[in-house]
Amino acid sequence: MRLVTLTRGARLNCLKPRALNGSSRRYLTMLSPPKFENEKMLNYAKGSPERAELTKTIKKLKGQFPFTIPITINGSEVTTKESRSQPNPSKHSEIVANYASATPEQVNASIDAALSAKPAWEATPFEDRAAIFLRASELITGKYRSEIVAATMLGQGKNIWQAEIDAAAETADFFRHYIQEAWALYSQQPKVHLDGNWNKMEYRPLEGFTYAIAPFNFTALGATLIGPAALLGNVVIWKPSDSALHASWLLHQILLEAGLPKDVVQFLPGDAEQITNTILKRPEFGALTFIGATATFKGIQKKIGDGIGAGIYNSYPRVVGETGGKNWGVVHPSADVKSAALNTIRAAFEYQGQKCSANSRVYVAESVWPEFKKVLAEETAALKVGDIEDYANFINPVIHERSFDKLNKFIEEAKSDSELDLIVGGKASKAQGYYVYPTIYQTSNPHHKILSEELFGPILGIYVYPDAEWEQTLKLVDTTSRYALTGSIFAKDPYVSRQAQTILKHAAGMLYLNTKCTGSTVAQQPFGGSRDSGTNDKTGTMAHLQRFVSTRTIKEDADVEPALDGNQVTTLATASVATMYFAVGLAYLGTNLKGQEVLACVAAYAAVLVMFVGTNP
Repeated sequence: MRLVTLTRGARLNCLKPRALNGSSRRYLTMLSPPKFENEKMLNYAKGSPERAELTKTIKKLKGQFPFTIPITINGSEVTTKESRSQPNPSKHSEIVANYASATPEQVNASIDAALSAKPAWEATPFEDRAAIFLRASELITGKYRSEIVAATMLGQGKNIWQAEIDAAAETADFFRHYIQEAWALYSQQPKVHLDGNWNKMEYRPLEGFTYAIAPFNFTALGATLIGPAALLGNVVIWKPSDSALHASWLLHQILLEAGLPKDVVQFLPGDAEQITNTILKRPEFGALTFIGATATFKGIQKKIGDGIGAGIYNSYPRVVGETGGKNWGVVHPSADVKSAALNTIRAAFEYQGQKCSANSRVYVAESVWPEFKKVLAEETAALKVGDIEDYANFINPVIHERSFDKLNKFIEEAKSDSELDLIVGGKASKAQGYYVYPTIYQTSNPHHKILSEELFGPILGIYVYPDAEWEQTLKLVDTTSRYALTGSIFAKDPYVSRQAQTILKHAAGMLYLNTKCTGSTVAQQPFGGSRDSGTNDKTGTMAHLQRFVSTRTIKEDADVEPALDGNQVTTLATASVATMYFAVGLAYLGTNLKGQEVLACVAAYAAVLVMFVGTNP
């Protein structure tokens, strides 16, 4: 077993081989990857070298606008007649990139190229595949750190801190941690072996190809969509978000530089519906891994179901999805009110409320509402809004004009809504960029759409409940929305906290106690929700990885005797008959033979038998 030198001088650790049983000659060896640690984030303080480097990189990238982003087919960059644009949401007059839009013919060519590359890729030893993703993580946190952070800021409207968390730390963490989880998955083997038998589980890549559809809001989510499938030996067709093209393209280039074979992950920008419809007609379609809107996911699932019914696919496609959320907070009278309010602000307004986990509805006890409201209003009003190039800005633009128009429409309609009371905000402008100010409404109607419909922006709804209706309010939280992604319970009283956890058992796949409902960290809080929020496969875990393998159970008899041919069988049978007659004769004469005579007879017979067998091999 060879050892492969990886990154940071780390080596794969070879465990001592162990015999499966006393007579078996077979041994099982395991390789363990380097120990996982979360990437330490840079703080970009004034005067720091990382701040100076990032500022320089932003200026450099803006000087190269617009980038030209192609399709990759069979490892070659291909442009198309139809081209689309990714604007800078902070200054929409600036075009970050122009990108190719794949035709159905190009989609099929991309699939064919990936399938041709699959045999060699799945035959590549796991430690070699893992080494590629470890090298990619080192490139992300080293050579390309400032560039991928700057690309995420400019293209996706993130401030300096949110981009560092996402594009540098979390992206690298996903690649590194999935290697740990894959190794643990491969280590899951039968624990019982009868004498002479060896039982094994083989974790095969899926048949066909995996289709990955990525969202705009996290560069790291591109990594968690393509990484697990490719690491396990699958080939991937990657449809990046139109609003995250530049950072996604950079991530793809980093993977290629790290040694990923050119056809393993096909980069396919373009019209999402057209690409999807083409892909779902292919019999080799093996899996969908998706992060995005609930309605889109449901529509694709229906098409897959229709394809199964029509007998299109070679096997049942795997479907993994993380979709929308109407994430909640509930504040009990026993809560630390100031802490609850500050955590609510961060959960609702970091990255303009465009995180899948962002808080958008809060239920506050009547007795603590005045204090909660005061902190909420004062601190929210103090948040700075503006361009990502001013590092003091907490609030930056929403992603594109469609999002701006949807949010601005809600704000305009709220002005005449008698069930909504504006607490702070209520402003929006797209004169230069797509800016929506952090906005909070109190509603008198517990069933108002602000508490049930996903807006995906910096708009927060508040419902104030009578203290005596704590339990009824918990049931209201559970039933008001069809989503079940994240939620926070703020309560010092352990009894009511436990009661809330019980009643809200299925209301969130990510439950936070006395803290904000955003900010899950790789390897610490596996992410995912249920109901209309997704399939809850928990990104970053072995459960997630299992969706991209098809297991095969193998039982092997490790101690089978060598088979005999026909001549050998005849020879042994003849010798056995001769031995039987000799034994009978010896028994008959034995009483009249002396000891030395018996030994002489045995020796003579043995000599004759050896001569006979020797001439009849």
